Amino acid sequence: MSEALNELGAHIALKRGNDVLSYEVAHDELTLIVTLSSLVALVEFLKADGTCRFSTLVDITAVDYPARPARFDVVYHFLSMYQNQRIRLKAAVREEDMVPSITSVHPSAGWFEREVFDMFGILFSGHPDLRRLLTDYGFRGHPLRKDFPTTGYTEVRYDEAQKRVVYEPVNLVQEYRQFDFMSPWEGAEYILPGDEKTDRAKG
Repeated sequence: MSEALNELGAHIALKRGNDVLSYEVAHDELTLIVTLSSLVALVEFLKADGTCRFSTLVDITAVDYPARPARFDVVYHFLSMYQNQRIRLKAAVREEDMVPSITSVHPSAGWFEREVFDMFGILFSGHPDLRRLLTDYGFRGHPLRKDFPTTGYTEVRYDEAQKRVVYEPVNLVQEYRQFDFMSPWEGAEYILPGDEKTDRAKG
């Protein structure tokens, strides 16, 4: 499997040398590091080329690296049912960059790109309807960024007096959250049925 993927990586790098910065096969998966500007042309090639035929877009996601100048990696997963192979594309993106939409090649990318925009705040140029997908209208921030507080910024509750749902700022500030990672069974002062057998076995 790895040999076939290495051959595929070499084939793509040879044909699209300006688009592919590097490639790697790890855990029987081929990953291409690609340039952002030529992303659409490369995706078109991967779909049309007889050796590749990656006709199915499986997913688009992102990873946040707040300390890097290019803060995000936008990650694409494709499947070739003709060759029974999978491929991953990674493109580094700065916070102010706009990623070219691939909806012209894979219309199903519309939903994935909207999700990435909603969760990470990454903008896609040429998208026909780029708006939030999972969060509510007026939602503040992007939940999958590493600097997004786990409590969020607003809380939603039903107000009995007003007979409607109201939005309010979160009162509990992230810095004052207390996280206890002890399991319910650790530190227990009582003995569960059967625990005495363990103590006898140790003795």
